[in-house]
Amino acid sequence: MVRLTDFWERMEHQLGSSYADSWARDYVIEGLGGRTVHQALAAGEDTKVVWRAVCEALRLPPSER
Repeated sequence: MVRLTDFWERMEHQLGSSYADSWARDYVIEGLGGRTVHQALAAGEDTKVVWRAVCEALRLPPSER
């Protein structure tokens, strides 16, 4: 399980502190059922599932996941 604080730290590491939240509000991820990160988390989606979808959307290499 990925804690929510860890999730946001990972997001900021990948996208930068000023862009992570904006991207999470605006970017629709097909792997999350056509929802944004914020929508998926608000709907109760597991942070691990959301993180995996983010990794796929950003095409992160395995070493960054």
